[in-house]
Amino acid sequence: MARLMSIIIITVMLPLLVSFWAPTGNMQQQQQSFELSVQHYQSTCPNVSSIVTEVITSLTARSNVVPPALLRLLMHDAIVQGCDASILITSTLENEAERDYPESQSIRQEAFDAVERAKEAVEAICPRVVSCADILVLAARDAVVLSGGPTWEVPLGRLDGLVSSASNVAAALPIASFNVQQLASNFGALGLTLLDLVVLSGAHTVGFAHCSEFRDRLYDFHGTNQADPSMDPNFVETVKQNCPPVEKDQDASTIVPFDATTPLIFDESYYLGLERGEGLLFSDQVLFSDPETQSIVSAMASSQQLFFDSFVQSMIKFTSIVALQPGNIRNVCSTFNRRTDDNITAKPSLFRPECCCC
Repeated sequence: MARLMSIIIITVMLPLLVSFWAPTGNMQQQQQSFELSVQHYQSTCPNVSSIVTEVITSLTARSNVVPPALLRLLMHDAIVQGCDASILITSTLENEAERDYPESQSIRQEAFDAVERAKEAVEAICPRVVSCADILVLAARDAVVLSGGPTWEVPLGRLDGLVSSASNVAAALPIASFNVQQLASNFGALGLTLLDLVVLSGAHTVGFAHCSEFRDRLYDFHGTNQADPSMDPNFVETVKQNCPPVEKDQDASTIVPFDATTPLIFDESYYLGLERGEGLLFSDQVLFSDPETQSIVSAMASSQQLFFDSFVQSMIKFTSIVALQPGNIRNVCSTFNRRTDDNITAKPSLFRPECCCC
């Protein structure tokens, strides 16, 4: 009964607490005037959302790795320079693009192909109108829905970036060993709160990680020759069956689900796993271990609807981060347009955190 009352209090109070968790990013940038709109293509490509959905639905029916791969692709794009589809650019002899940064190389090719297929379908109906950045965000929304998660109207109007460099990734991308303070600093630089951090981490309710990202937690946590004590011992033994010590691992491609219970279903099970000590990455489990974020994890674990509602709001904020640099509409998502002045439009601002549904 005491636990039930605690959960009820957390659930009721959470929206009130959020107002006190102000973003730690640059507020001057956040308050500038650029806005996205769900009506952006109303007169130029009114069916863009349904076109993208049809493509992603068809591809998901063929391969269930498409939805989690698309979510990861979006996260890697948005967290570096905002949502500008820079992650989609293919490297050349003159430029090592974002997708070839070491931590990005394991993003499944199916995700890149899905965006290209959706772009081709959109171009067939609305040529040179819809950005790859908008298509990626729409595809990620569809990935959530097709996995059993919530749907929402996506604010649109992003431009495709003119720069994609692997050298820009390291300072922006959070890593698996981050603690809450490091994660909060990383997300706060984008104007996101602790609530956004915990809620967006819930995307790990679908998808997989390679053993190399967490093997130290199984065998030699912080040089102790022991497992991470925050992990459930039975869970450690189960994961060890798939991830042997590095000297015995003959298959570096082995993957393990973030959420062992429902790895391909978008639900609150990820948070329930954290409460049991079954967070795969240190940056997952620390969300429950740290008192600053533990109550948010418990609130999400207690209510799938609360998680869904919170995820929609945080995703809109996250995907409304747009590049400060000029951009254009790419003809092909994986390559820059040949003429750098082709359809370039200035984009003067970052997202506004108060604009949750422009």
